[in-house]
Amino acid sequence: MAAAGVLIGVVSGVLVVLYRLGIEYGVEFARWMYSQIRQTPWLVAPWAVAAVAAGVLIAWMIRREPMASGSGIPQTEGVVLFGLKMRWQTILPVRFIGGLLAGAFGLSMGREGPSIQIGACGAQFVAHRLRRGRREDMQEHYLVTAGAAAGLSAAFSAPLSGMMFALEGVHRSFSPAILMGATAASLTADFVSKYCFGLTPVLDFGSLPQLPIEQYVWVLPVGVIAGLVGVLMNRSLLGFQTLFGKLPAMARPVVALGLALPVGLLLPQVLGGGANLIALAEHVGGGMDAGGALMAADDGGAVGLQAAAAGFGSIWDVAEVGLGMMILLFVVKILFTSTSFGAGTPGGIFMPILSVGALGGGICGLAANQFAGLPAESIPLFAVCGMAGTLSASVKTPITSILLTVEMSGTVTHMLPVALSAFIGLLVSDVLHVKPIYGALLERYMKQHPNEAAAGTDEARVPSKVGRGVMEFPVEMGAPADMHRVRDVAWPSGCLIVGLRRGESEIVPRGDTEVRAGDYLIVLFSGEEAPFVRDAMNALCRLQR
Repeated sequence: MAAAGVLIGVVSGVLVVLYRLGIEYGVEFARWMYSQIRQTPWLVAPWAVAAVAAGVLIAWMIRREPMASGSGIPQTEGVVLFGLKMRWQTILPVRFIGGLLAGAFGLSMGREGPSIQIGACGAQFVAHRLRRGRREDMQEHYLVTAGAAAGLSAAFSAPLSGMMFALEGVHRSFSPAILMGATAASLTADFVSKYCFGLTPVLDFGSLPQLPIEQYVWVLPVGVIAGLVGVLMNRSLLGFQTLFGKLPAMARPVVALGLALPVGLLLPQVLGGGANLIALAEHVGGGMDAGGALMAADDGGAVGLQAAAAGFGSIWDVAEVGLGMMILLFVVKILFTSTSFGAGTPGGIFMPILSVGALGGGICGLAANQFAGLPAESIPLFAVCGMAGTLSASVKTPITSILLTVEMSGTVTHMLPVALSAFIGLLVSDVLHVKPIYGALLERYMKQHPNEAAAGTDEARVPSKVGRGVMEFPVEMGAPADMHRVRDVAWPSGCLIVGLRRGESEIVPRGDTEVRAGDYLIVLFSGEEAPFVRDAMNALCRLQR
């Protein structure tokens, strides 16, 4: 697993670096182009024709390969957890072409979700070469998980976050085999990324001041607001996806690209993933002019931003970017991200969620500064906490949210307020009964493409191709199997409990062996029953919420 993880890290890292470069140059071109249209209005006509052509091409590609639509993270989870089929030969070209077109027209979509699926596709390619035609078993799923970790690591230059996301976000359980492969792949992909982009963190926040202990009380309302922002983001994304579902499939990307035109002309700062908006939220009120903050962002667009900002005069001076402008950017970013993603265009929502969270935290900081006397130097930390809290509430991966924020900022000195905000945001999301955004999207994908799920299930039922395998299932506290003897649990047919790992001990379970929370059940299963066994065992070993 370690050796395979290193090879996967190299392959997936190179693929993601190429995708990352393409998206950055695409967004830079979009901002430059919209500034040219503003100065030369007759360019609107050819640009609109190009948008229609690009939209039709994107719609045709995602109709041919539906697994390459949207973020890519739900589809990757479906491969690992439910045995969906993934075809790297067709997903990779659609991801690259569709992502570049979306970036070139400035859609509010990030590179991170697609990078995770691209990394998973690179891992599947390696797995098929290493395993000499043996496919669709649990070891391949472990390698695909490692590829997903490598994709996030290369996209953000954040290896710890890549490892944790593989456990917390994709596989949703801890396994030494998964951890070994994900660690090797993440570290290798991070080396590839840093070799190409340098050692500077993706979001270089510079030197953030420490939050005085007497101001920690402010983290509580920031966490609550960040949680509400995450809930709002989820509902907006799902709502607009439902709305776009009422349109003909060929028209959806065309509408999204058409909406990008007025946004690019009137408010170009919300184009792209949103790293520039995170920089704005970090520096507004902090002594750096906001125009400089926008130029310093790493998601491309320095040339286009400079031209675009010139059209707004002094509006991007720090004295003029006040609470009203921050709220406007916040609202437009949510709506534009929802329309861009709702159309099914290939692109991610990871960075847009982070940027909306940073804007929400920055708004809280500005409001506290103006109305409650909060020192201006504390506003950047509010933006960082808002970013972590919103991501945690939306995706429901709090550990990944904390590590990602820390790694992107390049400092661990603010981990306590960041962690507090992340867990408060998660609590708010749970209280409001909001599903993780990627889990909700996966459910929708499987309902909208039943043939895809059925194809994977039918293929998994061919015993000559799959044979048998072994799966591990962690037992959660309060799960149906918790505190019950082995013989008292209605285990699914087609599987055999062959081992139980408790801490450092491995037990061969007998009928009177009691299953406890924290145990790992080692299950031998027949390949033809794999999908059924996986679903039934998850129902027995996980807390039913």
